[in-house]
Amino acid sequence: MVSEGAGGGSGPAGRPAELLGAARIRELADEHGVRPTKQWGQNFVHDANTVRRIVRLADVGPGDAVVEVGPGLGSLTLALLETGADVTAVEVDPVLAAALPGTAAQLAPDALGRLRIVQADALTVTELPGPAPTTLVANLPYNVSVPVLLTFLARFPSIERVLVMVQLEVAERLAARPGSKTFGVPSLKAAWYADVRLAGTVPRAVFWPVPNVDSGLVRLDRREPPAHDVPREEVFACVDAAFAQRRKTLRAALAGWAGGAPAAEEILRAAGIDPRTRGEQLDIAAFTRIAREARHPRVRT
Repeated sequence: MVSEGAGGGSGPAGRPAELLGAARIRELADEHGVRPTKQWGQNFVHDANTVRRIVRLADVGPGDAVVEVGPGLGSLTLALLETGADVTAVEVDPVLAAALPGTAAQLAPDALGRLRIVQADALTVTELPGPAPTTLVANLPYNVSVPVLLTFLARFPSIERVLVMVQLEVAERLAARPGSKTFGVPSLKAAWYADVRLAGTVPRAVFWPVPNVDSGLVRLDRREPPAHDVPREEVFACVDAAFAQRRKTLRAALAGWAGGAPAAEEILRAAGIDPRTRGEQLDIAAFTRIAREARHPRVRT
């Protein structure tokens, strides 16, 4: 379900909005009968400085087309609208999706014409109303943060930059470099699309209810993929195989994927990689070389 904001135009960019504090968050929740659920990973931000910091780190401004996943009661949405950007908010909870236009009408009436709401599970969204999104900014539900992030990068190539708030452990994994303890599948798959870095941390106290985990901010800037001659799906299948048995050498870990350990060794050597290497030592370019060799095996004597 898609609903369009209605009202008298976009309003001036940069006009200060009334953002949601702790008391107003609880008032809105009571008004709409909302009780945060673990099922949908609902923890609502009630600190204006935090949402403005997120918007600033995302470099959002007038003319940007922002997609926000999980707007909740509208804390971050209002801060995004304040910049003069167009915002498409994707919300799975039908009650929250229905309530958001009213909140925007009360607190940012001049910006209502720049707000669109899509009531849907973000993982099922294949198209969005309005201009093609240039930016993804979100307080992502922790239980689906990586799948949502990777899905939107894959489905919406117009997205040039991303700033998401996720569980700190997930943020560190996404931004990890080869050889680190936190490096793994999320690190590699995110690196296919973008340069990734940890942009900061967020204290628990700015959420209601207060989560039992720390939060982190991750910035992604899209770049060209490592290759255009190897399908992303084939590279990702190689990555998944390598980390399904993380402690094993690539010769052993990729045996099932390659059709046997000898075949895996041959592919690895052709890609210029020691078969005794482990997956956490390689970057996405190296996995792309492996997938290429498996796709286009050389004639060997």
